[in-house]
Amino acid sequence: MMKIKVVFDHQIFCLQAYGGISRYFVELAKELTMRPNTEATVSAPAHVNKYLKQAESDIDIVGFAINKFKGSGIILPPIGSLVNGCLLKFSTSDIVHETYYSYTRRAPQGAKIVLTVFDMIHEIFPEYFSASDPTSKMKATAVARADHIICISHQTQSDLINLLNVDPAKTTVIHLGFKLTTHQIEACHLGDTSPYLLYVGMRTGYKNFERFLRAVALSPDLHKKYRIVCFGGGPFSAKEQELIKELCFEENSVCQLSGSDAMLAGLYKHACLFVYPSLYEGFGIPPLEAMAYDCPVVCSNVSSIPEVVGDAGQYFDPTSTGEIMAAIERTANDPTLRNTLIEAGRKRIQKFSWERCATETLAVYRKLLI
Repeated sequence: MMKIKVVFDHQIFCLQAYGGISRYFVELAKELTMRPNTEATVSAPAHVNKYLKQAESDIDIVGFAINKFKGSGIILPPIGSLVNGCLLKFSTSDIVHETYYSYTRRAPQGAKIVLTVFDMIHEIFPEYFSASDPTSKMKATAVARADHIICISHQTQSDLINLLNVDPAKTTVIHLGFKLTTHQIEACHLGDTSPYLLYVGMRTGYKNFERFLRAVALSPDLHKKYRIVCFGGGPFSAKEQELIKELCFEENSVCQLSGSDAMLAGLYKHACLFVYPSLYEGFGIPPLEAMAYDCPVVCSNVSSIPEVVGDAGQYFDPTSTGEIMAAIERTANDPTLRNTLIEAGRKRIQKFSWERCATETLAVYRKLLI
């Protein structure tokens, strides 16, 4: 079988110290490195990514890690582009897998370019982004340049085809993998022992956090019995604090925490429910994390979320405050339903592995080179 040489470029590793996209590429590179007749290299001349730093002994990396600094996301990408423009021009790579969106081609003559598209959020919800944000234009340019596009869900594939008029034959759906990376669970001392609903990640715009808060406040039962614990996403904004006050939540009944993966694992493990009210996701890893820690999932019935969650979630219409309230109430008050969701979740996460992701990605590479 012909040996394939794959290079992952620098882009996302200059932007993310941590994050879902950079984790995807590191896990993919690690898996490909272990395959026979496959040579995988990450060309990131100067990067800030912690996953890549931790994988130095597992992956062939051209470049070095530095600590993220103010302005690093502006300064490092053009440096990477300049250096990779020279390095890749004389590379013998067969495939250049671009790790984010750019205007410029950086690949040796004859090499095929593969691009992964994660979502079409900028195109579907432009109102949540600055008018000067170049992501949509850069994405369109990168999509047009690519020889093949990997979409991380059927929802993303459908949106890409419809919004950018892409030939379906130029796309392949490959789901992300999932691996439980934290074996240690850190106890979280939240001040009292009353049950809580868990929310994870950013809370702005299409994440629909405000409607989730209003749904809980709408139910006297939920409002009285349950706290809301938010992990990540930064401290509450002044607007969020005002909303919490307006909805008459008691002091400390809605809290925000940040911390380690071990702390997050502990929060999943002890939550009554994990609630995922997003209006749109290209994939959505948090529900799989919740399943891994036996936390029942209550979630939106839109975009890629049902594709990922399958039969392991209790669904609601995320545009209906009443439906969100009812789904949370129904699941919180029914131990049998929660146990059913937990069992379904244990089975569901088995469908998502980095090994499968790498195998299907390698098949895309090989098909391009025939």
